[in-house]
Amino acid sequence: MTTISCPLCRTRRAKRGCPALGRDICPVCCGTKRLVEIDCPQSCPYLSSSRAHPPAVVQKRQDRDLGFLLPLWSRLTEPQHHLLLLFQAITLKHAGESLLPLRDEDVAEAAAVTAATLETARKGIIYEHQAGALPAQRLAGELRGAIDEFVRQAGGARPPAFERDAAVALRCIETTARKAAEALPTDEPPVYLRLIGRVLKQTEEREDTPAEPRDRLIIPG
Repeated sequence: MTTISCPLCRTRRAKRGCPALGRDICPVCCGTKRLVEIDCPQSCPYLSSSRAHPPAVVQKRQDRDLGFLLPLWSRLTEPQHHLLLLFQAITLKHAGESLLPLRDEDVAEAAAVTAATLETARKGIIYEHQAGALPAQRLAGELRGAIDEFVRQAGGARPPAFERDAAVALRCIETTARKAAEALPTDEPPVYLRLIGRVLKQTEEREDTPAEPRDRLIIPG
């Protein structure tokens, strides 16, 4: 009998039918790439089973992700954490739509220059810091646009502590993006972008599935 290798990892045996891809894949790729790289239909039996009983490999990765993120996020206030999630969602959306590949280094640079602009403004100086790499420049533009829209919806006046909170959230993204590859050395690049993709997917799933406090990825302020 001919052994068919998984088309995703090309190393393990493909023995699990994937309705999203229309092909057989290996159980490991099914468990680790589900809803992250594979757009699983709600009818998939493996998806339903995983929500009720997460496989050990997925639970281990979630615990590892939390072990990296919690120390970096734990000091954020509730407003800062909400802004962090907003900026992360914008970053992921931009990465998916951009014609230029976005690296973790670009994310860190974009967050850093946007934070620096806010920090300078708090000192009464209007100066827009610029990123060097073009992908970082474009992402920084998206982040600034989101900040401007937030201010517009607030009636044109920035709420108290808004610049500080936004800068803190952006600095947190910068730090996380710079440290992700070292903290998660076995992950494929871009490590940070893949990480927050998992985080946001897991957060969406938990909106419909109650979780124990230690499993939550949204940290209260």
